[in-house]
Amino acid sequence: MSTLRTMIMSLAVLAMFIEVVVGANYTVGAPGGSWDLSTNLNSWASSQTFSVGDNLVFQYTAQHSVLEVTKADYDSCQINNPIQADTSGNTAILLSSVGKRYFICGSIGHCGQGMKLEVDTVASTTPSPPASSTPPASSTPPAPPAKSPSPTPKFTPSTPPSTTPSESPTNSPPVVPADQSPPPTPSSNSGNKGHLEVNLAIVLGFGTVILMAL
Repeated sequence: MSTLRTMIMSLAVLAMFIEVVVGANYTVGAPGGSWDLSTNLNSWASSQTFSVGDNLVFQYTAQHSVLEVTKADYDSCQINNPIQADTSGNTAILLSSVGKRYFICGSIGHCGQGMKLEVDTVASTTPSPPASSTPPASSTPPAPPAKSPSPTPKFTPSTPPSTTPSESPTNSPPVVPADQSPPPTPSSNSGNKGHLEVNLAIVLGFGTVILMAL
């Protein structure tokens, strides 16, 4: 987050410097006039604020020209010793330093008719870069560090004492009601013999039925 804030501040400062370097363009006499005999040029200049880095743009016809002169030549409309001159019809002058500069038309008689311009350039008003926003120190005392919870003791369940299983009680014979006598215990031999006799009887019966059917 701090890196993003630093980048934004840097871009803002860079944008301000670019604005100072590029400056503004002022077309002389605009919007109602131009570099000509009919425009009150010094009245126009007094309504403007020229800063270092701005540009003066002179737009004019072929019968005019632009001469930059000294204060003395400006006052006397002297056109023979200009600091610089241009006749292109579209002259741009960079206001590169603080102070006054003087311009007149190079055509004979035009300066005396009011075709002259005094420009006062001031230092550019560059806003100071915004201060980094540091959060104010909190007046609330810091909270005491939280105590670490004591570990919960682990209880190991005690092994219950092993109990010796008591001897299972011997199965007692079922209690027989007094009015009933216990059933006789059948003999295994007599039971087998009875089953054998029944089986033989069934076989003989089926054999007899089959013989009668034949």
